[in-house]
Amino acid sequence: MRILIVEDDQEAASFLRKGLSESGHVVDHAKDGMDGLHLAESSDYDVLIVDRMLPRLDGLTMVEQLRGNGNETPVLFLSALGEVDDRVMGLRAGGDDYLTKPFAFSELLARLEALLRRKAPGQVQTRLQVDDLEMDLLQRTVKRADQMIELQPREFLLLEYLMRHAGQVVTRTMLLENVWEYHFDPQTNVIDVHISRLRAKIDRDFQSPLLHTVRGAGYMIRADTSAS
Repeated sequence: MRILIVEDDQEAASFLRKGLSESGHVVDHAKDGMDGLHLAESSDYDVLIVDRMLPRLDGLTMVEQLRGNGNETPVLFLSALGEVDDRVMGLRAGGDDYLTKPFAFSELLARLEALLRRKAPGQVQTRLQVDDLEMDLLQRTVKRADQMIELQPREFLLLEYLMRHAGQVVTRTMLLENVWEYHFDPQTNVIDVHISRLRAKIDRDFQSPLLHTVRGAGYMIRADTSAS
């Protein structure tokens, strides 16, 4: 999943971001309601995690504006305000679920997965496929020609990003920013190492290669139409 956290408490945001990233999700963070509104409207997220009490624009108003603009991305409210009236206000503002702080991280993950499943058909991809390579985004599984492939979390994120951009050249900068969350070049061979490992897992034992290097540009995942 691609998730946006809108949370002004830096410690809470770091905890959420670390846990969700380790669970294999791509996570962005906004520190206030105005930035959260801008990111939610300008990018494509699978789910939003929104604190109610935010600077500049509170969480309820932020979600009300999103809904008023036609944005139907599922929203999970997080709040220390846990009375019945507080939860009702969150749901009536356009929230899809409401979780009271403190919470168990396992419950948060389960609620996010439930929101994704409840999304109307066609609104979100839960499976990606390129030729005979299939990825299940809910079960976090990958198989090719019905053969299961075990991937490490970072390999899964890398493959997911490539499959979401199937048929397109993906540059090293795109991978650094979107898979490793680096906004600078660390001058290491981390991408080459992971591409090599990923290629060994998804291509080595199969007849047609899917992961291609585009010299001087980056990488592309696509069916090899030249293969017999």
